[in-house]
Amino acid sequence: MKNIFNILIIIALTSLFVSCEKFLDLKPLSEGVAITNTTADSALYADASEVEAALGGVYDDFRNEYYELDYFVNGDAQSDDAYAGADNPANFQIDDYAIDATNLNINRDWAYLYSMIGKANTVINNLEGVPGLSEDRKNEIKGEASFIRAFNYFQLVQLWGDVPLQLTEIKTISAELLPELYLIMFPPRALAKDVYEQIIKDLELAVQYAPVSAPHKGYATKGAANAMLAKVYATSTDYRDWSKVLTYCDAVISGGYSLLENYDQLWDNSVENSSESIFEINYEGTPSSGNWGVNMFRGLDWKKFNIPSNDLVAAFDAEGDVIRKNASIIWQDVSGKWNDPNWPQTNYPFLNKWRDLSQPSPQNYIFIRLADIMLLKAEALNETGDVSGAKALVDQIRSRVNLPGTPANNQADMRLAIEKERRLELAFEGHRWFDLKRTGRAVEVMNKVPTLNGAGYRYNINPNRLLWPIPQAELDKNVNLTQNPGY
Repeated sequence: MKNIFNILIIIALTSLFVSCEKFLDLKPLSEGVAITNTTADSALYADASEVEAALGGVYDDFRNEYYELDYFVNGDAQSDDAYAGADNPANFQIDDYAIDATNLNINRDWAYLYSMIGKANTVINNLEGVPGLSEDRKNEIKGEASFIRAFNYFQLVQLWGDVPLQLTEIKTISAELLPELYLIMFPPRALAKDVYEQIIKDLELAVQYAPVSAPHKGYATKGAANAMLAKVYATSTDYRDWSKVLTYCDAVISGGYSLLENYDQLWDNSVENSSESIFEINYEGTPSSGNWGVNMFRGLDWKKFNIPSNDLVAAFDAEGDVIRKNASIIWQDVSGKWNDPNWPQTNYPFLNKWRDLSQPSPQNYIFIRLADIMLLKAEALNETGDVSGAKALVDQIRSRVNLPGTPANNQADMRLAIEKERRLELAFEGHRWFDLKRTGRAVEVMNKVPTLNGAGYRYNINPNRLLWPIPQAELDKNVNLTQNPGY
């Protein structure tokens, strides 16, 4: 405690020598805290253009390493859909459920997510009284920034459970404020229930204020906020409410979105920001806006990440799902380049949904799309007893890829049918691990993934492995944090 107060005093003294110039590119401290160097009667932003630039900076962070790479490793390599691939020990730990608190990936993911939250906080909390900023645009910006904050907290709470809930920034530092600033700079973990409560508040505000449409799908809109609310009410055990899932899914489905006729168009780069896309990170293919992440998943220059699993390929084949298999996986000869215990060199799989390998790549990433929400609605219908309604939606998704209707005709079978349909429809889009956790099936499913020779099972995990350890680096600098069980 004494050391922490000494640090705060040093920061306070240092701030006396810092210019009072307002900053747009603020460097957040731990847990989403930024120092904006303002007072109660001064403004951070001089005019509307500075606010827009700050919001643009928050959006730009969707192109960071978390969302270009780790988002997909966490959702797919941690599931039965993909192996870690490549040669990164941190990714091997994630794939094998052998993560420890010093894992470099979990440390950087925590930092990336809280950095975005800190920047969103700064925008949300400094909109009042900005010259030239209209009331309508102020509310839109607040809605957009709140969506981004909620989106990042949704990542955090799914990965770690209880996490610090930081909603403010430090406007000024002085010795007399140190007791008040202490818990802002070094917050304890909030209960997951409280984090979800804030996520819901932020998304409700986004539904109220975010624009209906935008120049492209990379901006927060009412549709994206409705989609996220549907996901949150299906995910949080404290707030799970299938009637609300239906309400928000229906708001999305009636919001002007539609399935593309051809499944492969989602991935062949012929129709970016399509009618099916709800939230999509856009790249221009320039040095400042190029998607280097796609080259992490496919190519012959070095062994890549997220190699499709034998179990997923078997699932595609068992279903006769040729269209989605070919859209999702491409096979190449890597003879003489590297070995892999899971696949032969002459017929080696790569994920195929991200295809533009130019450097820098203009390949967009789709994070939320209509098929995802339709299948979530099917799940909600099934959980509320409408099996036939669920079947109609599942069959609509299957018909696009020339598959017959699902044979499931009771609630239990329909649960498994929807789980399978989400797996095949959304393969490599970062959803599988979180779907298994949300439905309470992660431990059972992962512990039944067979070894290659079928002589046993590949994994042996327990419920403690459903959450990640709090990074050791964060524990070391914040005595108010506690570790998750089992680590």
